[in-house]
Amino acid sequence: MTKDIIAFWGYPHPDLIKKTKIEYPNAIWIDLDICFNYPSSKYTPDAYCGIIKNIFDNAFYLKNRIIKILAAVGKDKCDSGFFAANLLKQEGFEVELSFFEDNLAINCLSDVPICKSSLPLKEKLSLITANIVEQKDYSYLEQTKARFGFWGVPPNDLNICDLFPAQTHVFGWCRCVEAKNPANFELEMYVEQNLPTVFFAQTFCSKTVLAKYLADKYNGLYIDVDCTPTNSAYAKIEAFLRLR
Repeated sequence: MTKDIIAFWGYPHPDLIKKTKIEYPNAIWIDLDICFNYPSSKYTPDAYCGIIKNIFDNAFYLKNRIIKILAAVGKDKCDSGFFAANLLKQEGFEVELSFFEDNLAINCLSDVPICKSSLPLKEKLSLITANIVEQKDYSYLEQTKARFGFWGVPPNDLNICDLFPAQTHVFGWCRCVEAKNPANFELEMYVEQNLPTVFFAQTFCSKTVLAKYLADKYNGLYIDVDCTPTNSAYAKIEAFLRLR
């Protein structure tokens, strides 16, 4: 196989993405955060964030094809992302660190047409992450009045999104990403008051403390899920959506 992949995770700085596209115009871009069910790399402990596990599993499976990894680290990702970047360097990958910590001016209620659209939640999250590399204008999307909220990061298993109606607005890190503000803490902590919201985080992720805090503050549902949601997780979300 030829080396034809630019791999990344999180939200690398747009300037870095632009520069890399110019350097490697024919490369395929792959988000290492996503679960492709590749074999385990054995580099992470069993009790560890599923998204970071994906990064290691995907990177080592695709190693012979990866030209470079753009690694989001710092406040816009997490310490685990920083550790992963440096360990992958140790293992021979070409890794360029990205610190996207700019706090750009943003209106919490606007500039996020995907988050507020009438698309199914799974499609919303997929478009938001795809828009990191392929910037497109989604201002044409039909907007909807929110019935529920989903706060957090894209789940490792997006099938859990199928439980939510299309009138679910997106908050948390996902909203920050659409707004091109991955490290904007004020925006990440913003939710609509009195809107029934599920506060989601990956098990073992440091964002679980934010999810728990906000769920308590706004009378929402806090839930953390490892790689694959359990029947209990599905049942909790279904009950919350029905009863609220």
